[in-house]
Amino acid sequence: MACRITELVIDAADPERLAAFWSEVLGYVELDRDDSGIEIGPPDAGFGGLQPTLVLSLSSDPRRGKLPLHIDVNATDRDQEAELERLLALGAVHVDVGQTGAESWYPLADPEGNEFCLLRSQVQPLA
Repeated sequence: MACRITELVIDAADPERLAAFWSEVLGYVELDRDDSGIEIGPPDAGFGGLQPTLVLSLSSDPRRGKLPLHIDVNATDRDQEAELERLLALGAVHVDVGQTGAESWYPLADPEGNEFCLLRSQVQPLA
């Protein structure tokens, strides 16, 4: 028997704002909410589905910038450049992580500064 990643937890000063951002980025919906945060995940799948949910956990001292773990995303219905424009319009910003300019991905940060990368490949959406 093996384990599966079911949730990724991100500390947030403003869980509402990050939940809105990541819901738009990933096409997720709100699954649960309480005083400690908001859980978002794939529509019609929820917790325990094929994709992990995100828990935006209220924290007065969230860690910013480069973490030992970050999220990589790939577009499902457009090319990388069009997806980059969409993410920037949602509130993502470019970050400098020492890239040379020859990389095939874009390092970005969400509205609270958590780094993530937009990769080049277009992937099929989950059915």
